Amino acid sequence: MWRKEDSKPQGAADPSLAPVASAGVTPIASSVAVPKTPAPLTASVRGGASISQGIKIKGEVTGSEDLYVDGHVEGRLNLSNGTLTVGPNGIVKADVDAREVTVGGRVEGNITGRDKVHLLSTGQVSGEVRTERLAIEDGATLRGKVESGKVPSKLAEVRAAAAAAVAGKAAAGSSSAAD
Repeated sequence: MWRKEDSKPQGAADPSLAPVASAGVTPIASSVAVPKTPAPLTASVRGGASISQGIKIKGEVTGSEDLYVDGHVEGRLNLSNGTLTVGPNGIVKADVDAREVTVGGRVEGNITGRDKVHLLSTGQVSGEVRTERLAIEDGATLRGKVESGKVPSKLAEVRAAAAAAVAGKAAAGSSSAAD
């Protein structure tokens, strides 16, 4: 059934939400643009682990859960089936291997993101990046080598090597026959 409230434009203010003048609250003009701030990076909804700001870890971190790093990690990070998110305050001086890697802070070392590597506008990476998909936002910095795209399977590599070997023998045989 149609109601009068349903016909209101989406931008119309709800009178029940109007500020109370006696409370000393000054209403904000509707033409004022409030800048959108990006949502803060948080650990995933799955309940992954978190290394918060002020925590420093040296050594090897392994697991299969998601990990959010906003502190310091030095050594090696291996998340077999997890996602690594480096927060805006995070500093990672390690080789990283994960399913997905999102960098909002700083990473010094090699990154292997089997599915995806995403560099946010505040992200800084210094080292090699290997991934199937790479996303780099404006403002991010990347210094190093990048290998991106579908990685050929071992079977395709073996076939290519065998074809090259056969072609090489055929070429060698035809050059000796010409002598």
